[in-house]
Amino acid sequence: MTSSPNSRENAWVLEATIWTARAADTHWQEQLNTIRPVAAYDPETQTWRARLGALDLPGLEMLQILFDAARTHGTEVRLAPVAVPPQWTGPVFTADSELAALLDAQADQGRAIGQLHLG
Repeated sequence: MTSSPNSRENAWVLEATIWTARAADTHWQEQLNTIRPVAAYDPETQTWRARLGALDLPGLEMLQILFDAARTHGTEVRLAPVAVPPQWTGPVFTADSELAALLDAQADQGRAIGQLHLG
């Protein structure tokens, strides 16, 4: 479930962190041309970042572009739920959504039985 950006309590977005693969100039430019329309470069971390707050058609298209870049160019893409950034104006996921429950369960996979959840 998604909500408007005005209701940010228990809200989050999915953030993709993207590391480009080393490549010869032609392939490097192809990789950048693929990533640039859907992500912004962060010079501080030397990574690309993209966020999405809904699994709608534009969100799925963005994910497909990133996964195609990974398959074609060896680009590394990691997805993680993050707090809604102050400047975010798009839709947001809510903590009570099925996707939030799935991500929470995935995060708990490596936790030993009896170990307390600290998040």
